[in-house]
Amino acid sequence: MDLNSPLFDRVRAKPKAKQPVQAAPKARCDHPGCNEPGEFRAPMGWQRENEYFTFCLEHVRAYNATYNYFQGMSAEAVALYQRDASTGHRPTWVMGNNGAGGPQAHGDPSQYTDPLNIFGARAAPHKPAEPPKPKHGIAARKALDQLGLDETADATTIRSRYKDMVKRLHPDANGGDRSLEDKLREIIRAYSYLKSVKLA
Repeated sequence: MDLNSPLFDRVRAKPKAKQPVQAAPKARCDHPGCNEPGEFRAPMGWQRENEYFTFCLEHVRAYNATYNYFQGMSAEAVALYQRDASTGHRPTWVMGNNGAGGPQAHGDPSQYTDPLNIFGARAAPHKPAEPPKPKHGIAARKALDQLGLDETADATTIRSRYKDMVKRLHPDANGGDRSLEDKLREIIRAYSYLKSVKLA
C-alpha cells in the first residue's frame, strides 16, 4: 500500500461528537434589590446610546413608563439636538460657500466653472423681452382709432361708441349740418370693417 498516494490527501478523520452547548448564565435584573433574571433590554439614554440595562418584565415596564432620553440635558442642548436631528446629525454646509465650485456669482450660472456644460442653456446671455405683439392688424387698429378707441376695446364698447358718434354726426341729429358727413362716412366704414373681422 502506497502511503504517498494522492488519495490519502483527501481522507478526513471523523469529527468528534458534538458537545452539548451550555447556555450562558442569565444576567440578573439591573434594578436594585431584584433577583429575577434580566431578559429585557432597556436603553441607558443620552451619551450612552449603545449601552443597555437588563430588566425583568416588571421593572422594564416601569422603566419604559418613566424613560426620558433628554434627562439631564439643558434646554439649549435639547434645542441643538432637535436642530441637528433634521439633518440626521450629519454635517451640513451653507449653500454657495463651497470654494471648490469656483467663483460664486449668486445665481448667475455664467460665472460658475462648468466643465460638463451643465448650465449650458441657462448660461447663455439673456435676450431682452420683446415688446408684446399687437392683438389686431393694422387695418383693425386704424378702424379702432377712427372710433377713438384702443386695442383693449371689446365688442360692446365698439358698438356703444359707434352709436354715440352716428347720433352726433348724422345730419338729421345735428340740425342739418352737412359739414360732418365725411367724418360720418369714415366712422361707418370703420365700424363695417370691425364687424367684418368680428370685433364688433
